[in-house]
Amino acid sequence: MAGSSPARPNGNQWASSSSRSVISDILAGDRNSEARHRLLIEAARREHERVREEAERVYQEHLLRQEQERLVEERKKEEERIRAEEQLAAERRKLNALKAKKIEIPPVLPDFEPAKAPSPAPKPASTASPSQPPATQVNGKTLFEKQPELQPASAPAASKPFGGFGQTLTSAQPATAALKQSTPASAASSQLATSNLLGNNIQVNGTATATTIAKSPTPAPVQQGADRLAVIHKNLKELRKSMLDQAKANQALKARMGDMRREIRKCVGQLTGGGAGVNRQQNNTIAALLREALENRVQSQLVDPNTFLVESRAPVQGPTNNDPQVPSLFIYLLNVFAKATISQFINEGGPRPETADPVGVCIAAVFSDPAFAWRGASMIDILLAKFRIVCPVLWGYRGSEKTEQGRARIGWWKDNGRWVTEQVHFDRMTGLGAGFAAISLRNFASSKKQNPYPPRHYWAAMAKIVNTPSGEISNTQCVVLKAMIQNYEEKFIHAYGTAALAALRTALVEFPARAPVKSSAVNSLQVVHDLLRKSTGAALG
Repeated sequence: MAGSSPARPNGNQWASSSSRSVISDILAGDRNSEARHRLLIEAARREHERVREEAERVYQEHLLRQEQERLVEERKKEEERIRAEEQLAAERRKLNALKAKKIEIPPVLPDFEPAKAPSPAPKPASTASPSQPPATQVNGKTLFEKQPELQPASAPAASKPFGGFGQTLTSAQPATAALKQSTPASAASSQLATSNLLGNNIQVNGTATATTIAKSPTPAPVQQGADRLAVIHKNLKELRKSMLDQAKANQALKARMGDMRREIRKCVGQLTGGGAGVNRQQNNTIAALLREALENRVQSQLVDPNTFLVESRAPVQGPTNNDPQVPSLFIYLLNVFAKATISQFINEGGPRPETADPVGVCIAAVFSDPAFAWRGASMIDILLAKFRIVCPVLWGYRGSEKTEQGRARIGWWKDNGRWVTEQVHFDRMTGLGAGFAAISLRNFASSKKQNPYPPRHYWAAMAKIVNTPSGEISNTQCVVLKAMIQNYEEKFIHAYGTAALAALRTALVEFPARAPVKSSAVNSLQVVHDLLRKSTGAALG
């Protein structure tokens, strides 16, 4: 009918065929018959069988995976067992080979005693030429030859800068002749280098301006027979034991001493990680701690500083610290500082030799401070005593790297009673060689303070290495020598001028050429020579 609502759909017409089948089965008249029940039971049985078979299949697959995993684990265990047995067999073969090997042990060489420099002969009063340097012998030749006379001012200016080091060499001169002939600037710098070797003031950058050099009294001779630096190192160990005993009886000293030690180590450890401002702050902190110890704010026993010096000192006029004894805490902290700096050279300077320089600046700042000097001179012998133990080749000691005695003589370190590996040893020597250069090649020309370790000690250490007989040259010496020179060539040449060029030629050309075995350590010296030639134009050989 028009306008009426549409007819409602029959609900049965929307039902699916399966729904109608189920409903018809329920509404069937025979739904409760025996045949119907049997049909349903059979259908249920078949479904049960299907589910059980599926479950058994999944279970069998699970068992197979478990078995496979077990076999994999067993295989891994057997492989590990075989690998361990192979390693054990290899170690036993090595051990048996070592036991079967017999090495003839050579006799122990006597301790190296540097030759005493001859006293300079008196010169006539009319002689106006500068003193000649000491006759340092290198490879049977005198390293310093007679200096040429200065060229007149009208000489032709046919020279060019030599590598930015303030030296001038005539462009037409061959490299070998350049070591024996120089222009006015290089000759003047050689004369100044002569004064340096005699222990006088250092002139830097090869300047020809001469100043009057005050003659200092001849120092007392260094004790040579018994290794004095080794004795000082032993005395420092005894001092450490004494400080521990004092700390047990004085809790205030114990607490403050521990804080000071940790603060110094932290400051030294931060020297290579920051800029100039950070390093200056660390230096000031270390200086403040040393002043506190010297002023004896925390009571400690007094000691005689002569026990920790190479040469005994008598009282002098003028210095602040002139008493016969100083607080033992002050010496102890200097020892802590020295040990921390050497550890920094070893740990940081080995992989990165350039990090040794800020540590050298800090050492120079501490040991050049008049407040920490005693009777007019530095206490740097405390640092040198530790340096002598860890890097003896700088003091002329040498030995075979294949024997126990030889390794002990050249500073090959032991860790838990076993020699460290060759790479670890060379890394240590690299850091120490760079550290020694950072200490001994400091420029104090513009400073009012006294250089605690002038460049003449660098010269002496280099001479002791390069004067080694050919048959006794070791890789350790080459590694130390390379670390001493690389990154410090400019400072060395600034300090000694033309004389430094001759020394570098001996160290980088002649010395490795005499080595009996051309190892990588020996060849590294030639690499430094090549780098120096490329960067500066210096052809030393």
